[in-house]
Amino acid sequence: MLTAAQPAAPVVPCVRTFALDYQATVAAAPAGARALDLWLPVPHDDASQDIRELKIDSPYPFDIRPGQYGNRVLHLRLSPASAQPFTVALHCQVTRREHTNPLLPPAPGRKAPKEAADPDLNRWLAPDRLVPLDDSIRVWARRVVAQAGARTELEQARAIYNHVVGTVKYDKSGQGWGRGDIYYACDARRGNCTDFHALFIGYCRALGIPARFSIGLPLPAERGQGEVKGYHCWAEFYTKTTGWVPIDASEAAKNPDKREYFFGHHDENRVELTRGRDLTLTPPQQGEPLNYFVYPYAELDGRPYSGLSHQFRYRDATE
Repeated sequence: MLTAAQPAAPVVPCVRTFALDYQATVAAAPAGARALDLWLPVPHDDASQDIRELKIDSPYPFDIRPGQYGNRVLHLRLSPASAQPFTVALHCQVTRREHTNPLLPPAPGRKAPKEAADPDLNRWLAPDRLVPLDDSIRVWARRVVAQAGARTELEQARAIYNHVVGTVKYDKSGQGWGRGDIYYACDARRGNCTDFHALFIGYCRALGIPARFSIGLPLPAERGQGEVKGYHCWAEFYTKTTGWVPIDASEAAKNPDKREYFFGHHDENRVELTRGRDLTLTPPQQGEPLNYFVYPYAELDGRPYSGLSHQFRYRDATE
């Protein structure tokens, strides 16, 4: 006798818990400097990560304020500026869950998970300074989806992802990479994660598909402890039928065997620090909006101050 097929067991996401140490050191201010402002990104809770046991070590008073797009910002102001170097250290415990969209691959009967409405959805359709939505970008995006025969928004996003992963090389040689400049990525066809995701996000937005940018720190897949030398960024796109779908085009380009995985997943080996680009901090900086915010930022008498260094370390929790 035939019986109805049993529904597939839900996939349990991978989880990683680790201690994170974020250290920023400010060099001594030159003689005559009147005031110094320092901003640090503070990791925030969201559907994929929990931040616990947050502790700040600082020789001077500071405050932590909400920022744009759900971000959190530590701010410290010294007037007069310190004539001695000083360090601010952020410590916390992070539990990061693998981010999986349960509707991929599509299957009959699956329903989109309930998600809190994103109040910034319109922002994720708008241009960034280095990701304009001009006629050239629209033409190139339409050409990509037309060549793929993509009709639905999900098919179009997949066509863009395949195009980016298949035609851009992860290569940090030369100059111009790392700014997330869509025209650089289009012309050079190489770069780092910011360049990959500028192209993906720009093409999605040019077709009316909301897409958002996140940046944080990558951890090696092997558990243990060590220093994180640099940042990593990734993206998500939104459709009404799927909700937010995570993608990581640069990791897919570096790991071709994970090309399918990184359309619909972010692994647990990361921590998000901020979301969005062209950021105005809290309180607002006097300089231009930040292209992205992952490293410390400071202003001396209202001008960007380069006398900063940083170090990131992680330590996995023991079972």
